[in-house]
Amino acid sequence: MNRAPAVTMRLRVDPVACEGVGLCAQVADRVIELDRWGYPLVAGELGPDQVKAARRAVRACPRRALWLEEVGGDRG
Repeated sequence: MNRAPAVTMRLRVDPVACEGVGLCAQVADRVIELDRWGYPLVAGELGPDQVKAARRAVRACPRRALWLEEVGGDRG
């Protein structure tokens, strides 16, 4: 039986598009912290329980500066 490789998600930030509004940290406070200027700091790979909050943050961003990407799996 073949098992599919585990795929995890990572939240990414476009630092050029981001204006430091901070709405992302309000809707996903366990995933995103803000630096002292109000710009998001995101950790590496997200746990399964963090993906839903990260999706809310992506949808809430007024500048569309956040996105989710898959990490892992078969890249060959």
